[in-house]
Amino acid sequence: MISVNDRTFHLRGKAYCYVFYVSPEGYLLNFHYGRHIPPADYASEAGLLFEPYPQLRGEPMQRNLSTWPQEYPTYGHLDMREPALEVENGFGNRITDLRYKGYRILRNEAAAPEGLPSVFAGSSTCDTLQITPGDPALRLEVVLNYIVFADSDILVRSAMIRNCSEAPVRLTEVSSFSLDLPIRDYEAVSFSGDWGRERRPERFALHQGSTVEIADNTGRSTRWNNPFVMVCTPECNEEHGEVYGFNLIYSGNHSTVLAMDTANHLRVHQGISPRNFRWELAPGASFATPQSMLGYSSSGFGELSRTCHVFLKEHLMKSVFVHRRRPVLINSWESFYFDFTEEQLLSLARTAKDAGVELFVLDDGWFSKRNSARSSLGDWCESTEKLPQGLAGFAQKLREIGLYFGLWLEPEMVSSDSDLYRAHPDWIIRVPQTEPTQYRFQYVLDLTKPEVLAFVQGAVCRILDSASISYIKWDMNRMISDVPRPGYAHEYTLAFYRLLSALTEKYPEVLFEGCASGGGRFDAGLLAYCPQIWPSDNTDAMMRLKIQYATSFAYPVSAICNHVSAVPNHQTHRVTSLETRGNVACAGIFGCELDLRRLTPEELAQVRSQIELAKAVQPLVLDGDFYRLRSPFETNECVWELVSRDASRAFVLCSRVLAVIARNRYYDPQLCLKGLDENAVYRDVLHGTQYSGALLMNRGIVIDYPVEDFATYCLLLERM
Repeated sequence: MISVNDRTFHLRGKAYCYVFYVSPEGYLLNFHYGRHIPPADYASEAGLLFEPYPQLRGEPMQRNLSTWPQEYPTYGHLDMREPALEVENGFGNRITDLRYKGYRILRNEAAAPEGLPSVFAGSSTCDTLQITPGDPALRLEVVLNYIVFADSDILVRSAMIRNCSEAPVRLTEVSSFSLDLPIRDYEAVSFSGDWGRERRPERFALHQGSTVEIADNTGRSTRWNNPFVMVCTPECNEEHGEVYGFNLIYSGNHSTVLAMDTANHLRVHQGISPRNFRWELAPGASFATPQSMLGYSSSGFGELSRTCHVFLKEHLMKSVFVHRRRPVLINSWESFYFDFTEEQLLSLARTAKDAGVELFVLDDGWFSKRNSARSSLGDWCESTEKLPQGLAGFAQKLREIGLYFGLWLEPEMVSSDSDLYRAHPDWIIRVPQTEPTQYRFQYVLDLTKPEVLAFVQGAVCRILDSASISYIKWDMNRMISDVPRPGYAHEYTLAFYRLLSALTEKYPEVLFEGCASGGGRFDAGLLAYCPQIWPSDNTDAMMRLKIQYATSFAYPVSAICNHVSAVPNHQTHRVTSLETRGNVACAGIFGCELDLRRLTPEELAQVRSQIELAKAVQPLVLDGDFYRLRSPFETNECVWELVSRDASRAFVLCSRVLAVIARNRYYDPQLCLKGLDENAVYRDVLHGTQYSGALLMNRGIVIDYPVEDFATYCLLLERM
């Protein structure tokens, strides 16, 4: 997987290779990142370096770092493009000149950055290449990590900066990686949005002389810009074309920079956002960057997505629930909001149990004086008015009904109206001598203070120890503001990871679900601790088509929680059929978020059937391959398919937003499926029809949608 020949480094994954070398001057220069090429085809250095200025007769060519494809460029030393690293010494000088010093290979080992989520080998084979360039004047060393997996097309990169001098230095920008791509026409795809419309794909061309930054500076990854970005060729689609994917394994402030110079060289670097970042590096100290996943596909977006899905599940997500069947849940939020009694909860629980639900999740409003969003965060003691026998008594009653018990928490927050804030106003994030900013009637607790971190961890442990709790929904409903110092956001993120790591290790049998004001903090860093994340507060089925579809570009559907809610929908006021709501929710971790007691007997029977279908589909959700067949952003339809690895089973969801000419199949295009066995015969167990794999994949079938708006049609195929 890793070979070295005369200072040329060849990294070989499943279907890609990554080649770079050391120039005579000691600079690390990229030669190739893409499909496999044999070592015999490596060009000579003279053919790799481009000098745009005329060379005088008889004069030697002088180096021009602004045109060289550097592996980890620095600021100000003949390279005037975007740097990956910027370091300031005690004299205010920010010029850094990194030259190659040496390397080592860690066989069967994935180097892990301290304090950060990191990939692991699992059942696969992986090697780590560590390249060390340094600046002898600053006495600064950089260790560049390249982790190569034998069974994957994901290359994991990170950096570690070490101060070997006797004086402190200051990091003002430090990327996880930098990559200079060859001259081509490129387009980029980012995933931006807002509350209720998370992770919408935005595709745009990259132009000569342009610099685009996709960043988030709110203290956490948010709905606005996801830390996953793709760069592709203009012809790239789901099945064809070259595409690179870059996913930062990090939940804090992040930045991806796409800079195309005047010669159409594209530089990509990704890491912690440099906005309000400064890190003091004492003598002998080091700084580790988050890891970044670099993926490559020569067969379009679909192949890249499936590669990312498998990698995340096999090499990053540590939870015992990654491949374990998840319980079908009902969440109390949209049924009651803050206004409920224990008997109302138990009444809903009994109805839910009868419908096939397995887990009852008590959302916000169960603690202290929490009857609105205005108070009580931080006072994590159950309300005896709502739960007379506390959490333990309520959990016992759920067990008697036959349900597991789950609970909503927002542990990083404190309400201004709370006993905790009145006792410890100094525990919140704030700038000294200024009035702190309140949002949603709450502040963010300063987890970087040991006493605050200990309090939060202790509070969560007391809750989990007090009752039989199988599931935690971990929310964070506001951004971090009033940061007291540059670099604080990274300090907070490290503390957050320490907290989650301690809790998930202590309670491995508790299913932790991430959530942040709806669809925030949906990132690879959080997936290392939480195997599933709430993708959006918008539960409208038609909006969810787009949210779930777009999220699947980077993240497995087993990480996406989908709930059937009431109509008119709480967010859009749209009315969709119960069938459509249930079918859309099946492509992920299925749940309910409505008052089942208000349904008719016929509707309850329909919910039972949906839950049975969701349970039948879940093995495909957990371990199947995902194919996007029709895009809701480009067509009136949304179609996706889940296929088992052995091609024996498949689930297809076809959705049509608006009705077309009724019952006129002449105008309906055939739908061709993917990933099946062409030589097999499949039976659709939902409709009793049979198809050959060859027909399904090569000619396709016409989908018999109901004649209505917001219609869906499902196929559940089993090989005969």
